[in-house]
Amino acid sequence: MSRQRSKDTEIEVALRRELHRLGLRYRVHQRPVRAVRREADVVFGPSKVAVFVDGCFWHGCPEHGTWPKNNREFWRTKIETNQARDANTDQRLAEAGWLAIRVWEHENPTEAADRVREAVLARRGGLA
Repeated sequence: MSRQRSKDTEIEVALRRELHRLGLRYRVHQRPVRAVRREADVVFGPSKVAVFVDGCFWHGCPEHGTWPKNNREFWRTKIETNQARDANTDQRLAEAGWLAIRVWEHENPTEAADRVREAVLARRGGLA
């Protein structure tokens, strides 16, 4: 587990590259809300959009997530705890006026960036 990258993964970098290409400027690895001790991968402060790039294994992707056979109970608890924390984060950010966007690691970065761009522009009051 310690060898798994938690920041600047391949999909994160590809997503940020696409967002930049689309003309969006952002901050990386910041807490959107100080009181919520969770860091978003990409943050659009003025429009209050926080983007989280979730790994299929670690966050239990319904399409690609797997349940290990070894140490089964540990991993089930770990992944379900991650899912509960993700839901709690989304709820707490929403209560603070933020929109949380979840991007799965298997998603096409260009399509994900388009989805993020639409949300950012909509919250700015601009057209997508």
